[in-house]
Amino acid sequence: MYYTPYYPSDYRIQGAPPFPPQGLFPGFPGGQPSQPGFSGGGSDQGPPSGPPPSYTPQLQQTASTFAVDPGSMRRCLHRFTYVWLANGRGFWFYPTFVGRTSVAGYRWRNFRWVFYGTDTNRIRSFQCT
Repeated sequence: MYYTPYYPSDYRIQGAPPFPPQGLFPGFPGGQPSQPGFSGGGSDQGPPSGPPPSYTPQLQQTASTFAVDPGSMRRCLHRFTYVWLANGRGFWFYPTFVGRTSVAGYRWRNFRWVFYGTDTNRIRSFQCT
């Protein structure tokens, strides 16, 4: 059986920092720009000003696990990138942050860019232009 936790009425603390805490996620909206020496890269420059390319690249079949090495995705920072997820879905993506186990940026959805982030182990393959 699941029980809802009880929180006293003063659970919300006045003056608590916003989420995410500033500087915790460089490259995320509201985060601080990357610090020198930070390997994740990224900046808060926003989505591209136009749509992605009008074609869908062909998935390159490779004999590898579904987990993507984040280092290989860093070369795609601030470039149009087509991503195939492990569940078979594919979409245009504009990465602005690549961390040790996650990637974030803007995903092309419903004819506009929306902020999106995911774990790299959910990415089957990707191709940047």
